[in-house]
Amino acid sequence: MDNTIIEIKNLRKDYHVGEVNVHALRGVDLEIKEGEFVAIMGASGSGKSTMLNILGCLDKPTSGDYFLDGVDIKTMNRDELARLRNVKLGFVFQSYNLLARTTALENVELPLFYNSKVKSRERKQSSLIALETVGLTDRMHHMPNQLSGGQQQRVAIARSLVNNPVLILADEPTGNLDTRTSVEIMGIFQELNEKGRTIVFVTHEPDIAKFASRNIIFRDGKIVREFQVTERSDAREILKTFPLEPVEEIENI
Repeated sequence: MDNTIIEIKNLRKDYHVGEVNVHALRGVDLEIKEGEFVAIMGASGSGKSTMLNILGCLDKPTSGDYFLDGVDIKTMNRDELARLRNVKLGFVFQSYNLLARTTALENVELPLFYNSKVKSRERKQSSLIALETVGLTDRMHHMPNQLSGGQQQRVAIARSLVNNPVLILADEPTGNLDTRTSVEIMGIFQELNEKGRTIVFVTHEPDIAKFASRNIIFRDGKIVREFQVTERSDAREILKTFPLEPVEEIENI
């Protein structure tokens, strides 16, 4: 893990709300290496969501430096940032963000439509591999309303993988899921991380943060604590303690 994927120096982000100046981030320094699995935590207003938006190149800092896989973000314009997001980043959201009238396979294909170098056959093949990775090839022709919440999040994870990004960013990926399904989703992330994927996710749940290998705690726009998780949760072991998989997760609902 010598390759630095994220390098942040003295990062600040200010918002102007009326006459009030909100300091969302106050001089953050952060480094994340290739192959790390990091959970960002903090109360509402701590700066964790602002941090994730900047990591995802969805927002720009007011000052400071952000290098993503060696690229200086502040030198890039909007179109260049859009291309960078498409090539280097994969996103997973709490609300899944799937297109309602589009099959699971087509939802996974979506990021590749913006890559002119990928032909139709390659696009489909890459999407099938991504769905296979999350155990959902048997649902590839289903619409989102035919899938359970956990299955929809699996589609979202497959979509985040299809471009082979250097970094996967997830925003409260288990926020809408029950306990068992949350563990299943974190199990997928753990398996991806074991294969070398770099993953950063935001959560407000300490139990979910324990599935990561490193936790970073934000408060009032600053990192107040960061540590390696010594008693890390193992999703595969935890799933053995649950009863059989719920009917809604295995049937076409």
